[in-house]
Amino acid sequence: MRRFWLTVATMAVCAAAGAQQTATHKWTIVVHGGAGVIQRVALGPEGDKAYRKSLEEATMAGAKVLDAGGTALDAVEATLKVMEDDPLFNAARGAVFSAEGHNELDASIMDGASLKAGAVAGVMHTHYPISLARAVMDKSPYVMMISTGADNFGAKVGLQQVDNSFFFSESRWQALVKQLKQEGRPVPPRPAGAPPEPGKTVPVAFYYDEAADPRSHGTTGVVALDRSGNIAAGTSTGGMQGKMPGRVGDSPIIGAGTYASNQSCAVSATGSGEYFIRLGVAREICNLVRFKGMKIQDAADEVIHHELEALHGDGGVIALTPDGQTAFSFNTPGMFRARLTEGGKITVGIYNDEQ
Repeated sequence: MRRFWLTVATMAVCAAAGAQQTATHKWTIVVHGGAGVIQRVALGPEGDKAYRKSLEEATMAGAKVLDAGGTALDAVEATLKVMEDDPLFNAARGAVFSAEGHNELDASIMDGASLKAGAVAGVMHTHYPISLARAVMDKSPYVMMISTGADNFGAKVGLQQVDNSFFFSESRWQALVKQLKQEGRPVPPRPAGAPPEPGKTVPVAFYYDEAADPRSHGTTGVVALDRSGNIAAGTSTGGMQGKMPGRVGDSPIIGAGTYASNQSCAVSATGSGEYFIRLGVAREICNLVRFKGMKIQDAADEVIHHELEALHGDGGVIALTPDGQTAFSFNTPGMFRARLTEGGKITVGIYNDEQ
């Protein structure tokens, strides 16, 4: 009997300790807005300021959710919706165009607590692709839906539908025209519903020239940790500029561009998608954490600077563990990124010589 009561007492102490740990757990959010040949001289003071402001606003949107006791999943979705509405980023309203002059959008989201996930690819009419991915996860028996079927599902569950021209941006269009002319490919007609062509030159590709630099990857992504100790990840993109219609990269592929598990880590990637798919970059990083006991920064660096570079792939990742470790890793001159932990100060970076 005495042994029984000691066991009960021990369980009670452990439960109390667990409750105290949960109550004092600090939330964290990490954000990226793409990686590539992003340099100070090319971005300029105006572009530098604009991107830092947008990264901070997006991060604070997610932080607000977490600070109010919201879940990591809700924070990821809220942050990416802000970025999908920001034409500085290659997602939704800032999406690049396919070779046929359409915006084809991809997104994914994953819950580290349950391993539930949702993804969409090639959607053209749902205002917020990340919310559509969340709906696939929460309101369907599937993990991934594509194209017209995904948009139709979004309409059925009440997500706002828009004409594809809603995502049109003049700068992205001019970047496509420039690229196709340089490559000797036909330029498609200006999209129906787009505003009239301006009479003056528009700066190409929002401060950095994706037509001149095919290694610019404007994908957006978020990883978050909430006060309950759960993590989540999400990624949203317009894909590759000038791509063949129907091409899909790593962003909506669970395990490649997005992955989250409370047993290891949460990762969102940006880069040359075909290489990230072949390596299963997001899951590979989490496997190194879980099965080899590596610190998250070491695991991310191993995959990005060794495995990815061995295939001549480029890009980067953000990553986060349930105990609050965070990491940025990229093998390009820059990656738009930000990080904030409860009680701390936000840090925003762009170039590879910043912390």
